[in-house]
Amino acid sequence: MSGWETFITAAIKAVAAFGFLLTLTIILVWFERKTVADLQNRIGPNRAGPWGLLQTVADGAKLLFKESVTPRKVEFGLYIAAPVAALVPALLIFMVIPIGRPFHIGDRLIDLSGTDLNIGVLYILALSSLAVYAVVLAGWSSGSKYPLLGAVRASAQMISYEAAMGLALVPLILFTGTTSLKQIVEIQGGSFGVFPAWNVVLIPSFLIFFIAGVAETNRAPFDLVEAESEIVGGYHTEYSGFRFAMFFLAEYINIFNIAAITVTLFLGGWHGPSVDFGPLPWVLPIVWFLVKSMALVFVFVWIRATLPRMRYDQLMSFGWKRLIPVSLLWIALSTLAIGVRRMGFPWT
Repeated sequence: MSGWETFITAAIKAVAAFGFLLTLTIILVWFERKTVADLQNRIGPNRAGPWGLLQTVADGAKLLFKESVTPRKVEFGLYIAAPVAALVPALLIFMVIPIGRPFHIGDRLIDLSGTDLNIGVLYILALSSLAVYAVVLAGWSSGSKYPLLGAVRASAQMISYEAAMGLALVPLILFTGTTSLKQIVEIQGGSFGVFPAWNVVLIPSFLIFFIAGVAETNRAPFDLVEAESEIVGGYHTEYSGFRFAMFFLAEYINIFNIAAITVTLFLGGWHGPSVDFGPLPWVLPIVWFLVKSMALVFVFVWIRATLPRMRYDQLMSFGWKRLIPVSLLWIALSTLAIGVRRMGFPWT
């Protein structure tokens, strides 16, 4: 494939991914509102469009055209850069997630991901850590004490749970022997008898990663970052209009990203029952991937609708005194088990 063809293919993938994520955000907001309403015996959006489908579109248009108020004492350059720093990593993380089976167009093999990196897991962890900078910049550059305090609290939370998230993936990398997301999905294509060979057998890693992912996306019961029940809304108190919408968009993209990454790493990715008929061999894997991802998004919403918000001391204690020690213990046990599996018992 020539340089121009490679560039055009990458550009098409980037535009398609951006359009998919924007559309998905609208669907996710509507899905969350309707699901929470059902779980809490309320009606939810039902006026704008059939079943309230256009309510999110109306809210997005309102934020797009709403005046963005800029406080007098902001550090304007960093104040404007913070929403961008929140949104761009969310978009870049999605670009390495394989959402379906590769297929051929003529003699060209097309991967259904932006790119396949041999360090995909490390790439995701690195980009997710950049979200901390967006939070800190937004709070500090606003020129107000309340957003600054919210940014400090948010950054402490995100750093704490990033440690547990990274530690949870160590046994997975040892188990699969790779950090490429594409290869991790391919490894899960086998079976253990009648059961698929998914990495969810590493149950502690799966649970720790998903819990840390909920905390990383600032979702209930870990949503002290926003804490809308308080006087102010956290680090983005001084943002309005489209600038606030960028934070909002990044949060919902990250929700889907965490669900999609969990599916990729632990739940077989796009693998599922397939039918060798027409376009179904490459369409069905995308369907299975989206069904699994939306099932985990439902868990996000279910948790929000049922669990109360934790106190800040409970949140930090749970991260440092529970998740991280359990992660370290699981690394030790899984390393021992994998070593015995590959080399046998030392006394035999």
